[in-house]
Amino acid sequence: MNLLIVGAPGTGKGTMSELLIKAYDFSHISTGDMLRSAISAQSPLGLKAQSYMDEGKLVPDDLIHDLIVERLSQDDIQKGFLLDGYPRTLAQAEDLDHILKRLGLKIDAVIDLNVDEEVLSKRITGRRVCKDCGSIFHIDTHPSQKEGVCDNCGGELYQRHDDTLESLKTRLDAYHQSTQKVVDYYLEKGLVHMIDANDKPETVFEKIQEVLKELS
Repeated sequence: MNLLIVGAPGTGKGTMSELLIKAYDFSHISTGDMLRSAISAQSPLGLKAQSYMDEGKLVPDDLIHDLIVERLSQDDIQKGFLLDGYPRTLAQAEDLDHILKRLGLKIDAVIDLNVDEEVLSKRITGRRVCKDCGSIFHIDTHPSQKEGVCDNCGGELYQRHDDTLESLKTRLDAYHQSTQKVVDYYLEKGLVHMIDANDKPETVFEKIQEVLKELS
């Protein structure tokens, strides 16, 4: 089964992706991970991407296209994949359809995580991230044992500069202007399964599993 997971900032895409990968052994396809991997390997695509990022520019769609084609052509994709963070725009969604068709693949379902804005605000402003290992905590729902210190590596916890109410509003506006069009695109294809993600992660994951059972 091939899935796409979408949702506004703070809806739990990262957490749900981790649970899905662990439970179903999906190949995780994240453009962020692919970019970091390509740059680390200093591959031709990675060097191109780095040149844009060094100048503070967005990596263009044609380069993302090449990365996606390269990743979807690998053997492990045949066991099923989970797309996370892509496509972000309608143009990317349409391009992805062309890529998948060429490779004899398709999206089976789109998991759309929905969270009330008030809940999102609490999630975002309470999030703390480890500077060393990247572990994520929350001051209310998942606090570290020692305030400001990571349970996993002892690193310093900090609040990301974009984890503020003002930044959240900007990010939500950007999401609704671009990615919502992606959701609408897949809605027309009958692929979207809306998940109420206001609950605890384990409850949200159970809802997703129920959807996957129906599809299998």
